[in-house]
Amino acid sequence: MYNALPFPPRCPMPRRSTLVEFRRLGVLAVPIVIAQLSHMGMGVADAVMAGRLSATDLAGVTLGGNFYWPTMLLLSGIVMAVTPSVSQLNGAGRAEQAGAVVRQALWIAVCGGVLLMLLLRNAEPAYLLFGVDERAIPVAVGYLKAASPALVPLLAYGALRYLAEGMSWTVPAMVIGLTALPLKILFNWLFMYGWPALGIPALGGVGCGWATTVVMTYSLVVMTVVVANSRLSASNVFKAFSWPQLQEIRRLLVVGVPIGLALLVEVGLFATVGLLVGRLGVETVASHQIAFNVAGIAFMIPLALGMASTIRVGFNVGARDLPAARLSAWVATATTLSWGFAMGAVMLAFRHPIVALYTDDPEVVRLAAALLALGALFQVFDATQATVMGALRGYKSTGVPMLIAVVAYWLVGLPIGAGLCFGLGGVPPLEAALTSVFGAFDPLGVRGLWWGLVVGLALAAVALVGWMMRVSRVRD
Repeated sequence: MYNALPFPPRCPMPRRSTLVEFRRLGVLAVPIVIAQLSHMGMGVADAVMAGRLSATDLAGVTLGGNFYWPTMLLLSGIVMAVTPSVSQLNGAGRAEQAGAVVRQALWIAVCGGVLLMLLLRNAEPAYLLFGVDERAIPVAVGYLKAASPALVPLLAYGALRYLAEGMSWTVPAMVIGLTALPLKILFNWLFMYGWPALGIPALGGVGCGWATTVVMTYSLVVMTVVVANSRLSASNVFKAFSWPQLQEIRRLLVVGVPIGLALLVEVGLFATVGLLVGRLGVETVASHQIAFNVAGIAFMIPLALGMASTIRVGFNVGARDLPAARLSAWVATATTLSWGFAMGAVMLAFRHPIVALYTDDPEVVRLAAALLALGALFQVFDATQATVMGALRGYKSTGVPMLIAVVAYWLVGLPIGAGLCFGLGGVPPLEAALTSVFGAFDPLGVRGLWWGLVVGLALAAVALVGWMMRVSRVRD
């Protein structure tokens, strides 16, 4: 019912100007930016508040998140197939059919969320396998047990959010994000430090997980009310009940599974790097997390532009205005490139004052500032690949981008990073090649892992741009 629409050989509709398209993208992207920054702010709140307790609490919350978020994103990416499906229906004037899409996505959210919750509640052996600092494991395991009940409401909220965004309405997620962030900070404080009068014990870093569960439940309730009592009710999502329909779920999975896997392999790369950093001690973990938080904040703009380009490209494809779809994709890409260069320069120039906002530990400050210099370098590549991925989702082209991500991140970036971090013993040709270029080679520690991120992201960005050139050309 909501397969990609047929592509005509040539679209008769006139091309829109670049400036008009930039404005349309901006109208969609600005609320997404605020929503994503609010969501990112919850992670920053976890890092800052846990860091103020101890380096062990910060490391535990970080290591818990290294399992929680990548696995959650696999399912979230599948649910994200709602956006291009709904946006194409909206562009084709068939918005009333969007409710059927969302109801099947909600089944995916409920069933997948329950299974993932059971998996994450038994993650301790994985930490032992990776050999992370034993001081952080109890906090990481406790965090996962506390945050895992949030998975079902989080994924269900995502399905309703992507309905709104597919209908070109990005304000609800922004408003919910702005209200959820202060609630997250409040409940972090309440659970971390306790309130004996209410019978709430002091849970330390584990309290961040309980706060996540409370806030995600709140977000789902509010989004449900919005969908049922706004113009989104025209989608008919709550006007009927649907049992799981395998054919419709399969159509979502065809688009969504590659999205989820692409998100998983990218975020899984960062999570694996985080787990490997866990072998280097809590101070190094803390430094890595601070630098990663800063880079993640800067990443919100390209991520929002990618999500906005999914909406715009999908809408134009549904309306069969294919030249406009291509214009949307390339305007978003040019904008994100400019942002990447600007933020890279800011991170490089102000890395020491930025890190000082997180901690006053001199060793953590020194190492985190060095990592931010590398973060400034990969900022351009990370921004580009994220936005281009979003544009390709609007075309429902998700399979090849997933393969590009697997090769760039796991077959190139991670091996290079691990080799530079821990040394190349047992690989004499590589060690000899590096020695011939750089002289005697010594392991670079955590900086080597970040160099691997730079290489992987650069390769992914170049390959994805090349694929989008082909996709947008053959459909025009």
